[in-house]
Amino acid sequence: MIVEIVKKEISENLNQAVCITEYGMRNKVNKYIGYISGVYPNVFTVNVEGDNKSFSYVDIITKDITVEYI
Repeated sequence: MIVEIVKKEISENLNQAVCITEYGMRNKVNKYIGYISGVYPNVFTVNVEGDNKSFSYVDIITKDITVEYI
């Protein structure tokens, strides 16, 4: 299943620096630069300037966010 592939990729890059681009409503785009700090069954967390933001693996599949490894 595709979700398992995404989970594996994220877990292999734990503590890796990333740039997350989040595509919101009304063409709003947010960029976060941090590192992957946690991997959980349904979500992963990215530490951005001391604040943890959580994202779903499904967000990657549906292209609501993109993940670039730095």
